[in-house]
Amino acid sequence: MMDFLEEPIPGVGTYDDFNTIDWVREKSRDRDRHREITNKSKESTWALIHSVSDAFSGWLLMLLIGLLSGSLAGLIDISAHWMTDLKEGICTLGIWFNHEHCCWNSNHVTFENRDKCPEWNSWSQLIISTNEGAFAYIVNYFMYVLWALLFAFLAVSLVKVFAPYACGSGIPEIKTILSGFIIRGYLGKWTLMIKTITLVLAVSSGLSLGKEGPLVHVACCCGNILCHCFNKYRKNEAKRREVLSAAAAAGVSVAFGAPIGGVLFSLEEVSYYFPLKTLWRSFFAALVAAFTLRSINPFGNSRLVLFYVEFHTPWHLFELVPFILLGIFGGLWGALFIRTNIAWCRKRKTTQLGKYPVVEVLVVTAITAILAFPNEYTRVSTSELISELFNDCGLLDSSKLCDYENRFNTSKAGELPDRPAGVGVYSAMWQLALTLILKIVITIFTFGMKIPSGLFIPSMAVGAIAGRLLGVGMEQLAYYHHDWAIFNSWCSQGADCITPGLYAMVGAAACLGGVTRMTVSLVVIMFELTGGLEYIVPLMAAAMTSKWVADALGREGIYDAHIRLNGYPFLEAKEEFAHKTLAMDVMKPRRNDPLLTVLTQDSMTVEDVETIISETTYSGFPVVVSRESQRLVGFVLRRDLIISIENARKKQDGVVSTSVIYFTEHSPPVPPYTPPTLKLRNILDLSPFTVTDLTPMEIVVDIFRKLGLRQCLVTHNGRLLGIITKKDVLKHIAQMANQDPDSILFN
Repeated sequence: MMDFLEEPIPGVGTYDDFNTIDWVREKSRDRDRHREITNKSKESTWALIHSVSDAFSGWLLMLLIGLLSGSLAGLIDISAHWMTDLKEGICTLGIWFNHEHCCWNSNHVTFENRDKCPEWNSWSQLIISTNEGAFAYIVNYFMYVLWALLFAFLAVSLVKVFAPYACGSGIPEIKTILSGFIIRGYLGKWTLMIKTITLVLAVSSGLSLGKEGPLVHVACCCGNILCHCFNKYRKNEAKRREVLSAAAAAGVSVAFGAPIGGVLFSLEEVSYYFPLKTLWRSFFAALVAAFTLRSINPFGNSRLVLFYVEFHTPWHLFELVPFILLGIFGGLWGALFIRTNIAWCRKRKTTQLGKYPVVEVLVVTAITAILAFPNEYTRVSTSELISELFNDCGLLDSSKLCDYENRFNTSKAGELPDRPAGVGVYSAMWQLALTLILKIVITIFTFGMKIPSGLFIPSMAVGAIAGRLLGVGMEQLAYYHHDWAIFNSWCSQGADCITPGLYAMVGAAACLGGVTRMTVSLVVIMFELTGGLEYIVPLMAAAMTSKWVADALGREGIYDAHIRLNGYPFLEAKEEFAHKTLAMDVMKPRRNDPLLTVLTQDSMTVEDVETIISETTYSGFPVVVSRESQRLVGFVLRRDLIISIENARKKQDGVVSTSVIYFTEHSPPVPPYTPPTLKLRNILDLSPFTVTDLTPMEIVVDIFRKLGLRQCLVTHNGRLLGIITKKDVLKHIAQMANQDPDSILFN
């Protein structure tokens, strides 16, 4: 008899699509590999070099991920900036210049009119040679809507034809993949290429979406593709997930210019397994990615983001009250958005609407563009809007938000004192109020369409508008009523007391926290964005309040809600299991069900096993001593069985349907004229996790969470009774929470 499994077979130990990995097996295989390399390193110089290169390969991989992520983020930023301006006009100096760069190169521009230069021509100037009058306005309006529809059509068509996985933000799927699920192609090269191109198109179309969430997906695609260059990561799914955790940190690092916030985001929001080594590597990847983006300098201001600001006025204790009010608003908006968006996405999945993604995208784009053009705050890109809302008014600002009366009376320190609002400020307030309503409504229908769409920027925009409105209101209240008890102790007449831009920043943090339920990483991202360490307390107060309010109205953040909507097998580590059920209540088979399908260790033929495989859809089978004793020997995976039997038929002479399969260490001698036996002990897991039938389910759920199990066998007095899979656990949790258990679609 021949044990053909002494040589590893290609495919054994791998997983099918839409299945969960076995974390325990993957970690064990990596320890064996590492032990073998360490032992061999003492034998020769070449083996020692191989050992050193193996240890260094993780850091080299992080360097490559950081460089590629930073480069792609810079490319996306520059392209999106140019294409957004293309909707309004074109530069005669060169079509590749955006509006800002075009006027930088002009010799005919004054400081007051720095965004108006003869080299930049609007579409009405090009088509009818004038920029004045109603007809010119209609031409510009028409071209704006036409370009928006063209960009959106290209984006949705490319996604639909070439890479269906390139749609959405990608964070719910990345959370699921990091928890051990396999979605083949989701982090592949086609997805990366199409997502990069369509992200530029989607952002440029003027839809209410951001590029920050999709940049995490882009960085994870980079990480997954680069893993294939290193054996250590290519062949081990658990090691690859450590790399993807670090890649997610690099993605947030380039999205917000916040390397430390990126590491904390990966730890708090997306990662399932985050050992200390991954923390250091995430930090390094985020650092390299931020450095690369800084070298590219996409915005020409030596900053990593468009809306970097610096505030200099200290905040006062009384201001915590409006900051907490913004936190309450953020929590309410977060809960409202999640409920309405999930209801709309469910409608899209269950009705005819889901069959026409191109039409849906074009309709939403047309409505957005038609409503956006007349209002200057919706016409600009959302990043520019946030930048203007965060901005603290100075002497040289020409924005309507800074159109105060007495604007050139400076205080002794050179700062602008609080002063009465002018006509421009009141006009801006009305426009911002309309912008707020449009953003709140349109974002609900935009997030989840078949184009790349992030949620960070629209959520921040909603909060920033609400914050700026409240900030200007507080500023005017302090100006006209500085003798009130709440103001007179710290706000004297002519002083600079209130910073409306700070309120916008706090509001942005509150709304983003309400939607995503981030806390620590959110605060760090916001103060890295603004460079203001002294504003941590207002940010913390708003983020915590918004989380409490949103949690009171619904426990799930937007990403967890989308994971549940799609039926992914994600076992949330933060949720408590508080029910008093036992393993026997959840295991399969239940009472009155057919008996558990098992394999015996030494009495089944190849034909018997192939019949079981063809008649069932189970991912694996317990192996027992005999059907009578039901004493457990181990567990074998369906995929490994199929590959091993196919391989044996090709490579081992004489293996036929009547050949007996042995899972034992030693097999009896083969009588003459009988077909050779097939020994498959090498694919048998000899240490499957088992619990007794009376184990409380809260312990079983904890075991699944902390060890990342695929399945767990249930015994009674040493006899095999049944099996509990991850899918069974998730269905049981859903049932206990009065949710539909059939919504869990995958193993």
